[in-house]
Amino acid sequence: MQKKFESGTFMPDSMLECRAIYKGNGFSEDDFTRPVIGVCDSFTDIVPGHRNLRELSEQVKYGVYRAGGTPVEFGCIAVCDGVCTTHSGSRYSLPSREIVADGIEIMARAHRLDGLVLVGSCDKTVPGMLMAAARLDIPCIFLAGGCMLGGPSFGGKRKADSTVPEEAYGMYQAGKLDRSKVLELTDACCPTIGSCQHMATANSMCCMAEALGMSLPGSAAIPAVYNDRIRAAFKTGETIVNMVREGMTSRDIITEKSIRNAIMVLMASGGSTNCVIHTCAIAHEIGIPADTVMQWFEEYGETVPLIARINPASKEFDCEDFYHAGGIPEVQRQLRSILYNDCITVTGKTIQENAASYHSNYPKNPEVITSLAKPFSTLAGLAIMHGNLAPDTAVAKPAAIAPEVRHFEGTAICFSGEEEANDAIGRQLVKPGHVVVIRYAGPKGAPGMPEMFKPMKLLYGQGLNKSTALITDGRFSGTNNGCFVGHISPEAALGGPIALIEDGDRIVIDVIEKRIELLVSDEELERRRKAFHFTPPVTEGYLARYSREATSADQGGVLK
Repeated sequence: MQKKFESGTFMPDSMLECRAIYKGNGFSEDDFTRPVIGVCDSFTDIVPGHRNLRELSEQVKYGVYRAGGTPVEFGCIAVCDGVCTTHSGSRYSLPSREIVADGIEIMARAHRLDGLVLVGSCDKTVPGMLMAAARLDIPCIFLAGGCMLGGPSFGGKRKADSTVPEEAYGMYQAGKLDRSKVLELTDACCPTIGSCQHMATANSMCCMAEALGMSLPGSAAIPAVYNDRIRAAFKTGETIVNMVREGMTSRDIITEKSIRNAIMVLMASGGSTNCVIHTCAIAHEIGIPADTVMQWFEEYGETVPLIARINPASKEFDCEDFYHAGGIPEVQRQLRSILYNDCITVTGKTIQENAASYHSNYPKNPEVITSLAKPFSTLAGLAIMHGNLAPDTAVAKPAAIAPEVRHFEGTAICFSGEEEANDAIGRQLVKPGHVVVIRYAGPKGAPGMPEMFKPMKLLYGQGLNKSTALITDGRFSGTNNGCFVGHISPEAALGGPIALIEDGDRIVIDVIEKRIELLVSDEELERRRKAFHFTPPVTEGYLARYSREATSADQGGVLK
């Protein structure tokens, strides 16, 4: 832990000009005797998951005042994969994570903040904030914006989610649905603000923050529109001041053991495949190699079963139901025999103490969260794949893959990028038995490693999710289902085997055995490799810089 806070250390007499500038904002002399707490939120009108963050930041500031601190607010960017309407737009999503982390580091260190509250919600913003917290090693706490409520029943789901319009559009392409119905769903499927309803990357990463010990117990899954969310914001403001006074920093909380805990919770709750790349990036900030993190994912993929069932692992339950069932504290209670229960959290208590004392106003629901003794599946939520197609690993999500396609052998149909694949699926060129190969979608190849949720949703809508498969060196949304493997490394742009696949090649995917194989001889692959050539598609701007400096997916996609 760092040295406990001492009054007057933020603005000593040697910094009188700074004191004068702060007073230009209306601050008083008394403000400099108390901890100065940064409140960073990613508010934007563009993303519903971030629409309420300004209000939450106000509640955080009230809590900071209540506890005797001085809050100072600033913002950061937030990119949403769902709103990135084109492939070129979605290229910016993962790279935005680095900008979030760098921007927060700059603001916190340039202004010598005593502590930091990070208020975020969506896919790349949350890991970027956690990366910054780990990098800064000052008192930090994370507050999630909360999940969205579900829409009306559609397509076998008890409650619609933000992705059903894409599924419905696939039905429209196959002549199963009128276009007017598709448009109706866009009105109804997102009835409130909040992060998307499923256990996709946004909610998975918010849950991971709590599992790490970086958020108040029970706060990750509170829906955005619940008044519990307001109370959690206020309490978060109080808690950060206590952390500063006690000298508790982010690296006291984000440790090897707490990262292991977070991975176990992700496995048990069916977290997003994107959590693998983000966990590697967070661990990188405290000096843990990505290879070590990948080994932990493999270890717990063999030993931690699925005990929480949330969309897409269930068509019945979403993240609101998960909150009602007890959320992360209930998962931790069920996993207590295998977790590192002595890990400290932002409350100053251990995860075991937090889980034991957490009280939910709703009854437990064993259909949503069960026990280790009676898991929903002995397969973990995530699987690290190996084979000659993925020499440096790939990632699948068994919890979202139907049992009948957990072993799939099919014929390759290849595309250089998502837009090509979407066009072919729209023209119904993808047939049962195909393995759709989308390459040049990795950190360097796209560049930016865009998310491949749209082609998967179109296949689902056309009724092909159980008769086709999709593999890519890009990413997936945590809400996808069907047979899919992403994060294939090395990526195509680096000459990985995925670049060498040709139409008609046979591919075997086995998520139970965690294998992905291209049934082509080594001699033939070597012949194809000699003809391989890659030209970067972007030569200027931030994406060109990112492409030059980004590591591969199995290394967290961090910048060198």
